[in-house]
Amino acid sequence: VSTFVHCCVAPGVGCPLPITYLSRPWRDNAPHSRRTFKPQQIIGRIFDGPAQKVRMKVKALSRSSASTVRQNTGDVRIHHRNLDPSAHPMQRAREYTRAVTSAKLGRMFAKPFLADLEGGHRDAVTASAMSRSALVPFVSGGADGEVRIWDLASRKCVAALPGGHSRAVTGMVFDNGGRNFYSCSDDGAVRLWSVYPNSTAAVDSDDGGGKSSSSSSSSRRGDASPTAHGPLNSWRIDGTFKSIDHHRTSTLFATASDSAVSVWNPSRSRPVQTYEDLWGSDDTVNVARFNPAEPDLLAVCTADRGVGLFDTRLSSPLQKTVLAMRSNCLEWNPMEPMNLVVGNEDHNLYGFDMRKLDRPIMIYKGHVGAVLDVSWSPTGREFVSGSYDRTIRIFRTREGSSREMYHLKRMQRVWTVNYSADDRYIVSGSDESNLRLWKANASEKIGQATSREERAVQYRQALVKKYQHMPEVRRIHRARRTPKLVRKQTATAQLQKESAARKMDNRIKHSREGSVQRVAERDKAVMKKVD
Repeated sequence: VSTFVHCCVAPGVGCPLPITYLSRPWRDNAPHSRRTFKPQQIIGRIFDGPAQKVRMKVKALSRSSASTVRQNTGDVRIHHRNLDPSAHPMQRAREYTRAVTSAKLGRMFAKPFLADLEGGHRDAVTASAMSRSALVPFVSGGADGEVRIWDLASRKCVAALPGGHSRAVTGMVFDNGGRNFYSCSDDGAVRLWSVYPNSTAAVDSDDGGGKSSSSSSSSRRGDASPTAHGPLNSWRIDGTFKSIDHHRTSTLFATASDSAVSVWNPSRSRPVQTYEDLWGSDDTVNVARFNPAEPDLLAVCTADRGVGLFDTRLSSPLQKTVLAMRSNCLEWNPMEPMNLVVGNEDHNLYGFDMRKLDRPIMIYKGHVGAVLDVSWSPTGREFVSGSYDRTIRIFRTREGSSREMYHLKRMQRVWTVNYSADDRYIVSGSDESNLRLWKANASEKIGQATSREERAVQYRQALVKKYQHMPEVRRIHRARRTPKLVRKQTATAQLQKESAARKMDNRIKHSREGSVQRVAERDKAVMKKVD
């Protein structure tokens, strides 16, 4: 920016740079003269005689103060950096050092366990359910038949319903409205309860039906005594119930029992549809789950190692796949509803596409005990599993190994796990009667973070992701404290795997060419497919 300055330079005043000045003689018709002098020359010319007025044209840089000055004392200082890569030859080295530091910070602040729910149960926790429409309500059932209602925000028990069932609770689910929930048990009963006390309506408007007479006759039938939370209704069969799930759009619910898969209407005392001949077998059905996108599609796991599909609009089942061992749990992916994951007795979880059940699309490994329960994150990108080996593992959908493993010294077999509706917390129930609350992201800060903290966390995560293939970063980022039992059994399983691979190599080496073929591990999982 050029500006004209009238200045009177006094002797002894230094000027660091040469100055170009424009001098105008005192005669108006005289031409301008433009010359550049060093400061000493200017001072010498000016002060050879009396002081004169000099009209100068000074070229200066002009910047807004907002680009250099902080508005508040708490703001970050503004730094102007040269983005030319040639000016930063050590940039990748500095980034790598920051990535190692970020990986270390992630492990230093990894404290996944938050708290246990106050009091827990009197016996092992065998079933639980999270509301699909709210964050706070949570219900659980124990091996002694007790049903409890929890407030997750305060981690306190809202209501304890002892004697809700006479035997172990095997399944729980909320209805679509989120105000009522169902529980089923080995005593052959399904009961409807209210989350909120002093409810006058037996069933919400979205669940239909009227007030049941089961409460009035509960004493002579041996049912649960009526409480402020119910039971609002009750249904019975001669056998035992193993699982229950609610339809996503209607008032129907489905149950799995030791003899059949049944679909119920809450306004009727008998099932509206029953499937007893399950592909020529009358074996026990362990799990039944409705598809979230195709609500009339029902997936089941049977005790004869089968994973099958039903269409409730038809009178016969669709197809079934028989695995090498029995499956204990099944859940649909909420964001990719054509995919499902099953937890198996062989310590693995198998991901299937319902359009092609003859081969799993992914095998998830890491557990050293039977997988007992599984729950999907609402985002559909991760799921959590609980196992007989007393650990909880979190798997990404596209990765076969777990990204996290949670365990505690006193935690026993994990029977039930649930993801919260906001994708931030996990609730687990185990054999020693405790319900525990965990963070889904072990190093996440609890509470409100400033924008500066969020940017710093995102930057550290981006660095770790960029350099995760480097040995040092990978070693730190994947380091986990493993229980001694799990570590020993993992080493034994690895030894057996290497021995089997060596045996196969020897068979191929000493057999006629082409007579022995290698079989992919995913093909080994499925024994046969039944239509």
